[in-house]
Amino acid sequence: MKSSLQNLYPFLAGLSLALFSTLASAVERPFDIERLGNFDSPWALEFLPNGRVLVSEMSGKLKLLDKDGRFLGNVSGMPEVAYGGQGGLGEIALHPSFEKNNLIYISFAETGEDDKYGAAIIRARLNLSEDGGSLSSVETIWKQYPKVSGQGHYGHRITFDEAGYLWISSGERQKFDPAQDMSSNLGKIIRLNDDGSTPVDNPFFFGDDITRELWSLGHRNPLGLAFDSEGRLWTVEMGPKDGDELNLVRRGANYGYPTVSNGDHYNGKKIPDHDTRHDFSPPTITWTPVISPSSMMFYAANAFPTWRGSAFIGGLSSKAIIRVGFEGDSAREVERFPMGFRVRDVEAAPDGSIWVLEDGRRGDGSLVKLTPKG
Repeated sequence: MKSSLQNLYPFLAGLSLALFSTLASAVERPFDIERLGNFDSPWALEFLPNGRVLVSEMSGKLKLLDKDGRFLGNVSGMPEVAYGGQGGLGEIALHPSFEKNNLIYISFAETGEDDKYGAAIIRARLNLSEDGGSLSSVETIWKQYPKVSGQGHYGHRITFDEAGYLWISSGERQKFDPAQDMSSNLGKIIRLNDDGSTPVDNPFFFGDDITRELWSLGHRNPLGLAFDSEGRLWTVEMGPKDGDELNLVRRGANYGYPTVSNGDHYNGKKIPDHDTRHDFSPPTITWTPVISPSSMMFYAANAFPTWRGSAFIGGLSSKAIIRVGFEGDSAREVERFPMGFRVRDVEAAPDGSIWVLEDGRRGDGSLVKLTPKG
């Protein structure tokens, strides 16, 4: 019976994509869709300066694709990952001077003592070949503290700003209270130098080694982290039962979780709304029903000129890409594109096309490319 089900997986994956195409065709959309390939539990993709592409799979594989999305080979030398639940290999980010130093940053879940887990980030040199590559000079530059039981809410999205600082979104690991605990880096946005050291102008630099890392607190599970064209940092995060949030990340700000939220706990326990506590920073947007955000990017290319300056958010339970428009510090959902599958990551390619990863396991996580409607 198990063998029969396994034989059905490719068929079901194709059926899922066919159903998606049928549903999407019924929705007026300004793009064409091209399927590039399938992956096993893909989590993130990153474009390299030479046009090739990296895709991480949660089980621990980092795959190299050519500019057309064709698989070339694996990158060896990867860290051992704790694959399970929401954990595994995660985000990929290139150093701002990657073309000179070949430095790459990768987040992942790791196992600690007593079956406890936490996210970590390595920095390494990426050595590419025609059919894959390898990592060398691997060093761990950051870890979630403390490690806790369970395999949820790692967050661990990473990005760089124009000044070269490294930013990390750290989930509260489904433990609630650490988001308000200044001796923990869970439920926080982290700002570091590119080598993992702490900038002396961080807002809580007067504290201990953990507190010094912190830029903001009171976050739940930030799964999108991106800078807009004005240099402002935004994060989109999963709320509890209802109340997903888009937040403008400000220096030293507290976003209130779990003391306040526009959602409630899954056990039915109520959480006071943001408007009951004006000492906490309110979200710019909340979503009820939720979209279950997975990722976020700002579009700055010319292929879709009317979308320049918009943010695109991948939706898991919503099975959609959500476009958000901005006016100063204000934002609103502008439109939503049903995709027919759980969207794990959405990124803009150098040519302005948009590449989308499906959240799929057993090899049915599709990579699709969106281009202007021809």
